[in-house]
Amino acid sequence: MRTTVVAVVMGIFCGMMADADVKPQKDFNLQRFAGKWYRVGLAYDSVSFVPFRDKLKASMGIVTALPNGNVNLTMWDVTPLGCQVMVYHYEKTNVPGQFTYFSTRHNMVKDITVMETNYTEYAVVLKHKVFNREYTQVALYGRTQTVRNDVINKFKAFALSQGFSRGSILTPPPAENCTPSRSG
Repeated sequence: MRTTVVAVVMGIFCGMMADADVKPQKDFNLQRFAGKWYRVGLAYDSVSFVPFRDKLKASMGIVTALPNGNVNLTMWDVTPLGCQVMVYHYEKTNVPGQFTYFSTRHNMVKDITVMETNYTEYAVVLKHKVFNREYTQVALYGRTQTVRNDVINKFKAFALSQGFSRGSILTPPPAENCTPSRSG
């Protein structure tokens, strides 16, 4: 019992410390980051997400760098209703690699941080906000629908360091044919 209490307290403390050390990619370059990405990994522990976990597929997105330093992210997701398109508008902050956006689902501003990227193969992105409780997602993006195992392991290790359980870390299979519409 005593060991369990100590482990829980240490886990909470480490989680708080990990959040305090969140820093974006050094020398982040938005122009190099722009382009097509696939979300090939996701760490998310929301209770409302649990029924959808096994239905998740890799989704595709296009990051468009705007002249003012802001970003538009257009995501295509395969759902039971077909291919769904969502557009997110990320506003730059004073720190390169950190952005904010307004979540219509939660009716609040959230923080987006590009934690690590090599620009040509993968990116690890943290979405974070505290309200009523802490809401965090970690996503792994790849320039293709598959990434190397060592990259997946790095993503999983980072998600674990942010307090996610192994069960809340997903690497969904590739999506079937959900691409931008030619008509619009």
